[in-house]
This record gives sequence, C-alpha cells and structure tokens, in this order.
Amino acid sequence: MSSLWEVHVIEFARSKDQPLVDLVNGAPPSKVLDLPFGFVLARNGEKVVLVDTGFLNEGSGAEFSKKFGIPEWISPVRMLEEMGVTAEAVTDIIISHAHFDHMGSISAFPMARIYLQKKEWLSWNEAIALPPQYGFLTAIINPDDMRSAFDAAVEHRLVLIDGDRDNLIPGIHVRLGEGHTLGQQFVIIETARGRLVAAGDCIYSRLNLTGHRHDGVYAPLNNGIGSIWKQLETMDRINDEIAGDLSRLIMMHDNDRWSHLPLEKEVEGFRIVRAG
Repeated sequence: MSSLWEVHVIEFARSKDQPLVDLVNGAPPSKVLDLPFGFVLARNGEKVVLVDTGFLNEGSGAEFSKKFGIPEWISPVRMLEEMGVTAEAVTDIIISHAHFDHMGSISAFPMARIYLQKKEWLSWNEAIALPPQYGFLTAIINPDDMRSAFDAAVEHRLVLIDGDRDNLIPGIHVRLGEGHTLGQQFVIIETARGRLVAAGDCIYSRLNLTGHRHDGVYAPLNNGIGSIWKQLETMDRINDEIAGDLSRLIMMHDNDRWSHLPLEKEVEGFRIVRAG
C-alpha cells in the first residue's frame, strides 16, 4: 500500500444564521453565516478511512440537530454512497473529538475500527457523571454516541490513543490538540500534494490563524471547554505543520464551503470536494 492517500471533504449539514462570534473570539456580533458541517474520506487501496462521521438525523441525533439550529442535512452514509463507498466498506474511523456532529454516526459503520484519544474518552465519561449543575460541559455530547463507542469497545473495535502517534495507519498521523475539548486530536494525511491537516474543531475559521487584523495573532475559539492557552498552542502546532499554507488546512466547518478545492460532485446542494 502506498503512503499517499486520495482525500475528499464531504459536506452533510448546514446551520442557519450562526453568529460567528459564537465560534471565533472577537468576531463582530452582527456577522452571521450558514455554517457547513463536513467530514473527511481518505482512500488508499483497500483502506477506507473517515476522519469524523457527521451525525444521524434521527432519534437523539435529530433532537441535537434541532437544539443547535441545523435545518439542512443529508445522510453521511448517503454521501459516501455517492462516492461508491458503503458503510460496511469503511475500515477505520478517526474521531477528532466526541461532540455529536463529529461522532454521531459511528453506529452506522459496523466493521470500522474507531480511534479516539484516551483523554477524550475518559474526560467525557467523567464529565457525564458530574452533577447536573455542570451540564454546560456536556451540552454538545450525545450520550447515545458514547454508548455506541462503548459498544465498539465491547467488540474490540475502539482504540484509545495516548497522545501523538505517527503512522497510526501508514501515511496518516495524529496529534493531540487540546483546547476545544480536553482530548481533541487533529489528523495529518500524506497526499500527492503534500501533508494535509484535518483540523477537527481545533480551528473553525482562517481568522483563528490569521487574526482579525491579519497580523498572525491567533484568535481563540469561543465555545471550548478546555484551556484557551492549550487552544492557542494547538493552533500554533497546526500552523507549523502547514507552514502557514492555508490551502493544506481542512476545516470541518469551513465557512467558505471549501471553495478553494475542486468540486467533485454536488448532491442536493451539499458539496463533495477533492482535497488531495
């Protein structure tokens, strides 16, 4: 198997009138956008890898979708089928973090090995067990997703990673990226056009890296539960990895809808773009 991967970004949902200041510290309160939601498909030989999975808009997933104002949605499984990938063909899933919009479809992929940072898994189990007054911490966590991850653990399909790891799968590397959550990770994928970074929610917007004045002063996220210090350290690690080249950065909520990347296909208004 080559160490170079074919990579696509798949859009599956959009929120409506999302205030940018909810995401990026220091953004103008009047700035709103229809925020896209995406995940990554990486293929190499018989390996079919997802970075995040999106969420299923049914049961508790539908409740979370309504709670966070996400009226536009298409099944992530359907979008994968548009690329010739069945749910059963997915071999590996790397979860950036356990929020419902990133981990909410893992139950749809029964054959996949799931990779999650140990710190992410353990911290959410602890947070869920806290008294109700700590509910802010777990507002974006769907307990049913945690149950699905536990089911995968019982089946020996859940792999807990302890920090950075090179070649988790040949040509795919993970880095601990604390800040937005206590155990988030970002993913480096080797492709024919260089190493790409799938940032999870370590970065929401180019403004996080460029700064509001485009002076390189990092703008932190406004909805993390971890340390802002750790957020900025993670942004710095990502910026070092891409050497300041934002074309190598894949943001799961790119408010430009990945317009800098070639469009592969559009399905009912949702975009699939080629990243590498």
